[in-house]
Amino acid sequence: MFGTFEFGLPEDPRRARRPGLRLWLLGVPTTLAWAVVGWSGALGLLDGFRLMSLNRVDAWGADAGPAVSLVLLFSISITVASSLGFAMLWGGGMSLRGMGVGFRASSLAASLGIALGSGAAIPSWTPPEAVGKRLPSEPWTDVDWVVYYEPYLVPGVAGVTALVMIMVLGRAFVTKAEADDRAQALAQTGRQVMGTVLGVEFTNVWVMGNPRFTVQVRFPADAGERTVVATMITPPLQAPARGSTVKVTYDPRDPDSVRIDPDPADRAAGGNLGAFLPPLF
Repeated sequence: MFGTFEFGLPEDPRRARRPGLRLWLLGVPTTLAWAVVGWSGALGLLDGFRLMSLNRVDAWGADAGPAVSLVLLFSISITVASSLGFAMLWGGGMSLRGMGVGFRASSLAASLGIALGSGAAIPSWTPPEAVGKRLPSEPWTDVDWVVYYEPYLVPGVAGVTALVMIMVLGRAFVTKAEADDRAQALAQTGRQVMGTVLGVEFTNVWVMGNPRFTVQVRFPADAGERTVVATMITPPLQAPARGSTVKVTYDPRDPDSVRIDPDPADRAAGGNLGAFLPPLF
């Protein structure tokens, strides 16, 4: 009943670029900013909460000046780190696949930075006034012991997350690089012909306000006419319709490898808007 909306622009293989350099350039300051977040957050926030949890003492008394300064540093650094992380989101390219790589890269920078920053803060955590019991004599619970080892748990969890993100990001880079290679090869060596749309099915997905379709297209190839099924994202006024023409770029060595683009000169396109317009609220 309701369409699915995706945030991102459709991939254009003619403009596809590997985002490695931009992501690395943004990743270094982003990781450093998150390292400051991890360090200041550990000593300015978590350290005080840990003391209050373990010993029921007021860690925010009159002598809490340094902690307040660290909280201010934490607020500034997390704002900077979040802004850089958002920039990394777009650093992978303005496409759904590129934004996915950018999101994974920004997540890696955040987890790695927090692991480094909170790890550097381990020696500076304030020791509790008593270990194993609350003041004056109440014994610690299992939760209290978990809180006690928080200086090691925070960088440990962040470090494991960073390792997982390294593997996920590496796989994403390889997948995107292979897809870009195929798209660029098709754009450079492929042949462009006009095809005819035999069937159209709206996928109920919208990408930046543009509908995505599954189309069945017939086009002339070297070995004769071929029929393929592919997806395409178009502006609503250029939406494919049965009998409309489209631009087909195909690989002569593999005619099933195609890219379908709308034909701006085809007046039959966009003639069935009511079939896929999103519901009005």
